[in-house]
This record gives sequence, structure tokens and C-alpha cells, in this order.
Amino acid sequence: MDSITALLEGFATAAQPAYLLYALLGVTLGTAVGVLPGIGPAMTVALLLPLTYTLDPTAALIIFAGIYYGGMYGGSTTSILLNTPGESASIVTALEGNKMARAGRGAAALATAAIGSFVAGTIATVLLTLLAPTIADIAVTLGPADYVALMVVAFTTVAALLGSSPVRGLASLGLGLFIGLIGTDTLSGQQRFTLGVSTLADGIDVVVVAVGVFAVGEALYVASRLRHGPIEVIPVGGKWMTREFWARSWKPWLRGTFIGFPIGTVPAGGADVSTFVSYAAEKKLSKKPEEFGHGAIEGVAGPEAANNAAAAGVLVPLLTLGLPTTATAAVIVAAFQSYGIQPGPLLFTNNSAMVWALIASLYIGNVMLLVLNLPLVKMWVKVLQIPRPYLYAGILLFAALGTYAVNFVVDDLIVLLIIGVAGFFMRRHGYPVAPLVVGLILGPMAEEQVRRTLQISEGSLSALVTSPFAAVAYSVLVVLLAVAVVVRVRRKKAETLV
Repeated sequence: MDSITALLEGFATAAQPAYLLYALLGVTLGTAVGVLPGIGPAMTVALLLPLTYTLDPTAALIIFAGIYYGGMYGGSTTSILLNTPGESASIVTALEGNKMARAGRGAAALATAAIGSFVAGTIATVLLTLLAPTIADIAVTLGPADYVALMVVAFTTVAALLGSSPVRGLASLGLGLFIGLIGTDTLSGQQRFTLGVSTLADGIDVVVVAVGVFAVGEALYVASRLRHGPIEVIPVGGKWMTREFWARSWKPWLRGTFIGFPIGTVPAGGADVSTFVSYAAEKKLSKKPEEFGHGAIEGVAGPEAANNAAAAGVLVPLLTLGLPTTATAAVIVAAFQSYGIQPGPLLFTNNSAMVWALIASLYIGNVMLLVLNLPLVKMWVKVLQIPRPYLYAGILLFAALGTYAVNFVVDDLIVLLIIGVAGFFMRRHGYPVAPLVVGLILGPMAEEQVRRTLQISEGSLSALVTSPFAAVAYSVLVVLLAVAVVVRVRRKKAETLV
């Protein structure tokens, strides 16, 4: 009952005209960047991080949440009309959605994706509302060793499940952990890996790293690959949602929701994994399995619902434990920290009004997204016609200005360039950048918790694994990695069909 009261108070805050405008701005930006191949919500949030410092924390986080949800919506448009997923989580949508568009049923594919996203996003946000406070209450009772176990689970699964190779994911994670060590040791007061550079004594700002790898590195990578002329877009044809399409879509919407949300709540690959699991489930349960691979509407409805449900599920460990399990979640954690707010079990106690306003804005944003996506799909397609030199030059300009605005130090621009070039080569050679940012954010926190555990246990390493919660966490990790092997095999088979 307390949660309902707090949520109503959150709606009272989020419904203020200024916050409604911020929510609209967020979902509009999110949809626009979701439409553009290679420019996802992680890049957009990273790019806007320095530019939102003049806003209060609630307004900034409402914008970022809108971008996050909007990016999930927008990715389906390019998947269906171009067969070019804007986000990796939209790969499965391209399997059936593009074939529907080529068969003259593009309008139905876009409609089932938009409505399914709305249904799943709303249900998943309700589950977030109900579960998050309870999990936060439980998390308060966890000890240092338990948090170490949670972070090890996050490190391992994020590194192993993102990207094409677990080894490359772990290498990216290691680089992030190393960058997190740069600066002054809080316990001994000694400088580590600063090379005598005074600017590095305070460490490398998470915002600079996030903007470097997600904005500069990604912009250089995408610009280097997409240098051709205008993109040929399949016209939006056919009827929207006929009675038959409604009948074939509503069950996949619900199944996708309840597949995506629990997968999103654990460090298991987020929306990427849930969409492939949903697609496999719909293919097995369909009464018309022969249509799969040729434009089955269930193959669009289920994965799109799973995609958005997982997006809400990712917010559960983020808000209650402070654990980011996706690239965008990692950047949102950086947004919290830039305002001096640490997401975790005490967030619902120390920043209750802000958190509930954020959750209320998710409900409002979902409605806005449905209104934006159904009638304005042709406008979003025109976004693809933006000349790419202007687009990527603008991204690099805003990245440089935003980074300089963080501390007004020129050295930050040098660090930005170095990290941006490193991010470019990582993307070019198949090294995922999300584990790098997760390692940078969680690494110092993990180090602190390990030190606390060893101090309490007088140096006994067994204390890291003997607590009941830690033992369960490591057991779950083994199960997740086993499931990941199966999902990765199926995913590679599905990607070959796109």
C-alpha cells in the first residue's frame, strides 16, 4: 500500500507541465535515435549527460528514462522497413518484420510492434513498481561479501553475454576495471597509474569515458561503415491491425512480456537474450509455424514485447542494487553518480520522491510513445534521410562541448580523444564496449566491498563465498552461463537469416 501511495505522489510530480515536457523530449529523442542504425540510447544518454547538468536530477533522469524506452520503440522501424536493426535487440524483429513489409504488410508489422511495446512496457512497469521496493528492502540486509558476489555475477554475465566472444568481453571488462583503478587510493592516499599527470590524480571521470566510447568511438565506427548515399526504404503498405492480426498478436504480447521482464531483472544479457527466447517460444507455439521465416506476425509481436519488458526489468537491479546489466543502464548509473546519487537499496529511502517520479514518468512515457509511433511512423522514416556527414559531425561536436563542460579542463578533451579512438578500434575488432563501462563503474565499488569483507573476516578469503546469499549467487551464475551457451548458439543461427 505504501508503494501505491508513493507512486501516486510520483505521478503528482511527473504530471507537472515542466516534467511532462522533459518526458516528451526524452521519448522523442529516444525514438529518433532508435530509428538511426548504430546510434542507440546508450550513445544518446552519454552525449546528453554533460548537457543536462543545469537541470535538477529528477528532470534529467526523466529525460534519460524516456530516451531508454524510446530507443526500444524506435529500433523496430528500421528493422521492419530496412532490415537494418537500429539496436541489437531488434535483430529478431528484422527476421519477420522485414519480410512482412516486403509482402505489403509493413503497416501491420509496425502496428503490432508499437502496440506490443506499449502493452509490455506498461505491464513490466507495473511489475517494477511492485517488486523494486521489496527487493530494496531485502538488499539493505546484504553484507559486503554478498555485494561482491552480485558484482562478480554482473561482471561475468555482462562480459560473457555481450559481444561475439566471451574472451573479448572479459578483455573489455578488464580494461574498464583498470581505468577504474586510475587515481588516488582512498585507503592509502597513494596515486595509482597516474604517470605523474596531476589531472589523473582524481581519476578519469565516468562521464568522459561514457561519452568517449559510446559517442565518439561509436560515431567514428558507424561513420566509417555507412558512407553511402540515401537509404532505400520499403513503403509502409497494407492495412494496420485487422481482426486476424489482433487475434494472432495478443498472446505473443503477453508471453513476450513475461519472458522479457524476468530475463531483464538478472544480469543475463537484457533485451538481446529475451528477444531470441521469445522468438523461439513463438515459433514452437504458433499454429502456423510454416510462416516463420516468411513474415509471421507472431515473430514481430513477441520479441518486441520481450524487448520492452526487458528494458523495464533492467531497471530493477539498477535502482535496487546499483547494478547495471546493459550498456544504457551503465550510462544511466553514471547519470545518477554525476548528481551525487548512488543507486542501490538506500535509494528508495534517501531519494524516494525522485525515484517514484521517475517510475511514474515511465507510465506517462509509454502512452506518449504509443501516440508518437503509430501516426508518425512516416516522419521517423524521414529521419533516415539526414546527411550522415552532418549527423556524425554534430555528434562529435556535442561530445567535445559536453565533455569540456564537465570540469572545464582541456585535458579532459585529450582523454576523450584517446578513449574515443580506443572505443573505435574496440568496435572495429569486435570488442563490446558495455563491459568496459560496467567495469569502470562497479570496479571501485567491488574493491571497496572486498576490502570490507577481508577486514571483517581478518583476511580470510573464504568469507567471500561462505555466506548463504553469496553461495546462491555463484550457483545462479553457473546456471546463467550454461543457458547463455544455448542461447548464443540459437542467436547465431537466427542472425544468419537476417
